[in-house]
Amino acid sequence: MGRLVNGEWVDQWYDTKAHGGRFERQSSAFRKWVRHRDPEHPDPEHPAEPGRYRLYVSHACPWAHRTLIYRGLKGLEDELAVTVVHPEMLEHGWEFRDGCEEPLFGARYLYEIYLKADPSYSGRVTVPVLFDQVKGTIVNNESSEIIRMLDEELGRGRGPDLRPMELREEIDALNPRIYKDVNNGVYRAGFATTQEAYDEAVAGVFDALDWLEARLEGRRFLVGERLTEADVRLFTTLVRFDPVYHYHFKCSRRRLRDYPRLWALTRRIYQMPRVRKTVHFDHIRRHYFYSHPTINPTRIIPIEPDIDWDEPVAQ
Repeated sequence: MGRLVNGEWVDQWYDTKAHGGRFERQSSAFRKWVRHRDPEHPDPEHPAEPGRYRLYVSHACPWAHRTLIYRGLKGLEDELAVTVVHPEMLEHGWEFRDGCEEPLFGARYLYEIYLKADPSYSGRVTVPVLFDQVKGTIVNNESSEIIRMLDEELGRGRGPDLRPMELREEIDALNPRIYKDVNNGVYRAGFATTQEAYDEAVAGVFDALDWLEARLEGRRFLVGERLTEADVRLFTTLVRFDPVYHYHFKCSRRRLRDYPRLWALTRRIYQMPRVRKTVHFDHIRRHYFYSHPTINPTRIIPIEPDIDWDEPVAQ
């Protein structure tokens, strides 16, 4: 983890001491949008054009994983290029090396891409990044907004509509708690530096999982019988829960497999061919157990749990 301050790399990008031992995620810095040319946006700064954009992602990162799932579900593989960082995030942050090279600028570190976009940038250096290859700049580095662009702009009229108009109110009502207590909740538990902060965070994680398990009674997905944005946003945390978060982030009250409906939901989504090919457990486990020395100073990667991801599930 890290950030740039006046062009210099600082290894730590959050200070738990300032928040009573609580992990506080900072906001993303680049928040522009890709738009279709239409009467409302006749000359957008970043027009929706095939082949114009590139995603910088980590296969390990759940936030970046969202964007890869959308790219696959919307059939954008041939129109939206991807550059993957190395799974190990060390003293200079995300790197390009050992088969994970950067093709546009020959960059060694992701922070160099941020400096291409803004030479005076100071802040977090994160994935995903949506990069405009024509203008040579970052459009957006907020995953929740990138997936909306992939759904509604770059992928308009293609693949599933993951936030249909008739379900938007319900989806948008679910997202905040899923983010706070599940997506970010596991990080708040894992990076807590006081018992009080950890107890608060981990209670929120399992209260939310209990709530979601109950919600799934009689449903195949969170909002009825079809996959939506809410499911994808939840899935990228759930698929990492037993392999990593259960013990690395001390979310140890229960396993995902102890929640029958959530476990079925996770397998149901994982077994979709366009989703399955975006899941890289080798990167996921290498990143978490190797890149967080404050949590795992020995960098020993524990044996992988015995999980049958192909266990049949009612479709």
